Amino acid sequence: MGQLTLDLIEKDPSLTLHSALGSGNSLNEALGADLVIDFTNPEVSERVVDFAIDNNLRLLVGTSGWSKEKIDRVRNKISGTSAVVAIVPNFSIGSVLATNFAAEAAKYFDVIEIVETHNISKVDAPSGTALFTSQAISEARNGVPAEQQLGIVTDPVFNGIPIKSVRLPDKHAEQEVSFRAKDEKLNLRHEVTSHEVYAQGVLLSIHKTMKLSGLTVGMLALMEEN
Repeated sequence: MGQLTLDLIEKDPSLTLHSALGSGNSLNEALGADLVIDFTNPEVSERVVDFAIDNNLRLLVGTSGWSKEKIDRVRNKISGTSAVVAIVPNFSIGSVLATNFAAEAAKYFDVIEIVETHNISKVDAPSGTALFTSQAISEARNGVPAEQQLGIVTDPVFNGIPIKSVRLPDKHAEQEVSFRAKDEKLNLRHEVTSHEVYAQGVLLSIHKTMKLSGLTVGMLALMEEN
């Protein structure tokens, strides 16, 4: 995702690269940038966010693994500062819409499960998208937890929603949210087969984050922001 973003910046005449930082660079090298973009790992990402808030920077976070508890900490820390933080768990417009549809459907079903499948190279589980989807579902249900799917295996529960994580060598990214009721089943499935699908969402998020204030979570908020 970092390389994809660098390519997008190079091709967009309205954007200019300030610096590209790796693990050997100091975060101080980001000072002076109009926008900092974070594609790291969950542990490093928290340090980047803290650095951005402490220095009143504008930050777009694309790193996965941001739980509700971590986001709440950022919300408290950013209060009273002029820093801007946008946390985007997934830059696929289709994925964002699928999460929105799942939250709406969750109001009408009690048996709910999320199954997220990614490549074996993905280190975090559940994925940031699955965590964000479970949070959106929980909010739509006013915090009422879902009932467990019937079966031998009991999936871990996040935000009151069971999430099963699968890692396969030939898979890019896929999420399916299943809903069950008496004599009825609804499946909402979204699959990504290439990183290129994220390009449109990254560009949209870059330009929209420049207009934000405070903390924003999820690309749907950016899509709806005028």
